[in-house]
Amino acid sequence: MDFTLSDEHVQVVKVVHDFCNREVAPLIKEADRSQSMPPGFLPRMGELGLLGICIPEKYGGQGFDYITLGLVCEELEWMDTSLRVVMSVHMGLNSLALLQWGTEEQKQKYLVPQARGQKFGMFGLTEPGVGSDVASMASTARRDGGDYILNGEKMWISLASKANHILWVARTNPENPDPHEQLSAFIVETNWPGVTRGDIHGKLGVRAGSTGWVSCQDVRVPSENRLGLEGEGFKVAMSCLDNGRYTVGSGAVGLIRASLEASLSYANTRKAFGKEIGKHQLVQQKIARMVRDYELGRMQYLKVGWMKNQGLRNTKETSLLKWFATDASFEAANEAIQIHGAYGYSDEYDVERYLRNARGAIIYEGTSEIHQLMQAGYALGYRQDSPLRCELPAFDENTWHA
Repeated sequence: MDFTLSDEHVQVVKVVHDFCNREVAPLIKEADRSQSMPPGFLPRMGELGLLGICIPEKYGGQGFDYITLGLVCEELEWMDTSLRVVMSVHMGLNSLALLQWGTEEQKQKYLVPQARGQKFGMFGLTEPGVGSDVASMASTARRDGGDYILNGEKMWISLASKANHILWVARTNPENPDPHEQLSAFIVETNWPGVTRGDIHGKLGVRAGSTGWVSCQDVRVPSENRLGLEGEGFKVAMSCLDNGRYTVGSGAVGLIRASLEASLSYANTRKAFGKEIGKHQLVQQKIARMVRDYELGRMQYLKVGWMKNQGLRNTKETSLLKWFATDASFEAANEAIQIHGAYGYSDEYDVERYLRNARGAIIYEGTSEIHQLMQAGYALGYRQDSPLRCELPAFDENTWHA
């Protein structure tokens, strides 16, 4: 297992870093204040190839490996969480699901334009009354000839008002005694009759991102838009979360780094009691913890990326990454505010935004409590991952660039 970054990895990180510094940094503070995503962010990320970074070239992507996806997410969240959220939703929760589960026709119709940044994807799992208990969702899709009639509402959906396609999970087989086998997944186009959507405002964090709701009222979905077999919706959704959690965890490592860098800069210039505050041991303790958590989180996401490259199941390792890194990022941002003192409580400095942004990741894509239960279940032998009919393809440089 070699975690040495290739020249291509280094170059991609530089491209993303330059994009963040030159094009995002001048706008992000005002975007957060106005609670709106600048209209140029999504198209620009598409132009840079980020929205198809680890999709094979034959499907419109850049053909990089899964480690590259983690590196991109770290760099984007180093600037602002809203940028990483785009990768989590468009790539982790939607496009990689199409790569894993989609038919060739579905890949050509939906994956190719998404990988090229011409269309945007989102993921519909959470509902107004359903979060962690996925099997209890209320959305339904009943057969009607060769189509399905879809009804339901999804809530807290990132890119709700921006995306062109939503991967929607609904109940199709209510008579099945196993509630996990009652669900199916569908690709729904947001311009179809019966689809409505809107934004949610007043969020604590990720204010520069798009979050909203999507409703389907008697939406006719062709059977060829079902992703996977009927009854495989739960498995599709869980595989999506494996990929989404990888992007959330690697992104959270970037937020730890941002908090650390801001703290180092302030601690080396601010003086108290006749010396720089960085020379006080309690401040050093806070910074040392950030260093520790950054290194541990980065090693874990590189490990998960390596496992994905090998085609290895990584649900356990990805859960651990997501749990650790998101908790650590919130703690790092909180300590960064403490180091900044009263200035940290003001949006004059970025650390207060880091804290607000970090809080959401402890909730979405599996709460910290869910991941604690998962890790305990693995350790005690109570939990075993069920086999999937389709696995995310291992990275093969020859075929990825074919």
